[in-house]
Amino acid sequence: MVDNCYGEFIETIEPSDVGADMVVGSLIKNPGGGLAPVGGYICGKKEYVDNAAFRLTAPGLGSELGASLGVNPSFYQGLFLAPTVSAGALKGAIFAARLYEKLGYRVIPNGTEERYDIIQAVELETPEKLIAFCKGIQAAAPVDSHVTPEPWDMPGYDSKVIMAAGAFISGSSIELSADGPLRPPYTVFFQGGLTWYHAKFGIMMSLQKLLELE
Repeated sequence: MVDNCYGEFIETIEPSDVGADMVVGSLIKNPGGGLAPVGGYICGKKEYVDNAAFRLTAPGLGSELGASLGVNPSFYQGLFLAPTVSAGALKGAIFAARLYEKLGYRVIPNGTEERYDIIQAVELETPEKLIAFCKGIQAAAPVDSHVTPEPWDMPGYDSKVIMAAGAFISGSSIELSADGPLRPPYTVFFQGGLTWYHAKFGIMMSLQKLLELE
């Protein structure tokens, strides 16, 4: 089984093309295209998908029933748009990598490496820069751009974490977002952007906030 979150539509093949029995992921990431309001997916070999459906509902019933929540049109339209939206997010990640590596920061992956998902990591070296970066992403958000993100204690982490995400759909990380733990090397993880232009705007705002520290 492969958890392919953030990896859908980034390569020309998917995990099921190279032997994965089952592939799972989230619909508020790449495959939802920014329109799916909730949900996840399971795909792969019929035997395993059927077994998963039986566990979710009841043996013999499987995927023949279940709540659709009235959002199927959003699922289908989001899936239709997903390749274009994912391509824009990927372009934004590459732009961020090239910009920040030229400024002397370590970026993972770098601006020319092959990519398997939309996530871009940037080692910002100090907590102040990590916080400033996230403030820039939040300021570029279409929702709650007036909010100032602050580090806080989050369950499951051994250090404070800061998150920036002003999204139309709560928790959606195909929309412009960034987060990182406040511990060395103070790495921020950036992803998303429903359009390439918004991803670019977010990165430029993050850089503006870093410049304001000078």
